[in-house]
Amino acid sequence: MLMSIGISAQTFTLKSKDLGGQFKAKQYANSFGCNGDGESPQLSWENAPAGTESFALTVYDPDAPTGSGFWHWVVYNIPSGTTELKTDAGNANGKKLPKNAIQALNDGGAMGYMGPCPPPGPAHRYIITVYALKTKLELDKNAGCALIGFNIKANVLAQASIIVYGQR
Repeated sequence: MLMSIGISAQTFTLKSKDLGGQFKAKQYANSFGCNGDGESPQLSWENAPAGTESFALTVYDPDAPTGSGFWHWVVYNIPSGTTELKTDAGNANGKKLPKNAIQALNDGGAMGYMGPCPPPGPAHRYIITVYALKTKLELDKNAGCALIGFNIKANVLAQASIIVYGQR
């Protein structure tokens, strides 16, 4: 006799209305030889696990020729009831972010989102990840992306990612 038990759990999922498989001109940087609009994409998530106290979001290029990748955007302490960051939420002034969310300096040395601008050559992967965290992060406002990433990983309940490509 064959018996099967079905268990169905909703998966923590990240989506974007603004992104497909590749960045559009409006999301590219307006620096380092690129002339995009530097507009962060709309991002939304669903099915966060029970116990989520805050979210963090990162945009990371592991293919950057730096030896350590390149952090394009890091936001943390996004309130637990949040399910979306609207288009251009990564603006340096932070006015489009949910209250109490904190943006870090990106690896270009500026506050907020810095769009992709890879050197000419093969496409780069940009890993966009939202993390459901079991706490809010208590960090100095000048904490670097690597330290923030360490604290995110130490407190993660679940994570969801999408990969977008960029090329010049």
